[in-house]
Amino acid sequence: MPARFVMQRHDARHLHYDVRLEMAGVFKSWALPKGPPLIVGERRLAIMTTDHELSFGDFAGMIPDREYGAGIITIWDQGWYTPEGDPVDALARGELRFMLHGIHLTGRFRLIQPQHRKWQERAESKKWLLINDGPG
Repeated sequence: MPARFVMQRHDARHLHYDVRLEMAGVFKSWALPKGPPLIVGERRLAIMTTDHELSFGDFAGMIPDREYGAGIITIWDQGWYTPEGDPVDALARGELRFMLHGIHLTGRFRLIQPQHRKWQERAESKKWLLINDGPG
């Protein structure tokens, strides 16, 4: 079932992008220090951050100094995504495959959590990879 996604450009202490996928009543969120993967096969570090309320998907503006995420946020892309299977289960397993249907980002993507030696290490890690798998 399709759900919303948003990609926000976040000019905070360090310029980065935030990808947010609507899931289970919130936006699951990842910070992309080097921006989204635009080329097929490209992988980008995606650091899982706190969940955001769905209303944040429409936010563009200034977050004041001394507040979490202080800086300027613009909406770089938005649209909808279609996950393969149940996205909550997929995240728990460490690999979510989905189609993005946006203005700038379209096609197949994957969020994967690199394998660690122990399950506990993987479960505690906030580091993921966002991979551009090409056109749908």
